[in-house]
Amino acid sequence: MDATPPPLAPPGGNEKIWALLSHLSTFIGLPFLLPLVVYLAMKGDSAYVASNAREALNFHLSLLIYALCCIPLTFILIGVPLLLGIGLASLVLAIVAAIKASEGGCYRYPLTLRLVN
Repeated sequence: MDATPPPLAPPGGNEKIWALLSHLSTFIGLPFLLPLVVYLAMKGDSAYVASNAREALNFHLSLLIYALCCIPLTFILIGVPLLLGIGLASLVLAIVAAIKASEGGCYRYPLTLRLVN
């Protein structure tokens, strides 16, 4: 499996805004809903927006799975630092991905399960 996303056409119009909103949906309070809606609405119109929204959706779904796995670990006290690390990583990586999307690229989040293709 290739680690780099396919080359995308240069974004135009509102495409960058939709890509940015997909990555920054955590700050808006819609971490799953917004990337899903953007992906479903734009997958036929813009490969750039669909690729960014798919990456954001996969990242948020992966974080949910990781957080759910950490909940039982809170009883042996290792889960609390892991949850804090997941929260901090989600904020930092979302900002990095938004910067990459504003430059016209698509950021591939590390340790992300590719659930949505």
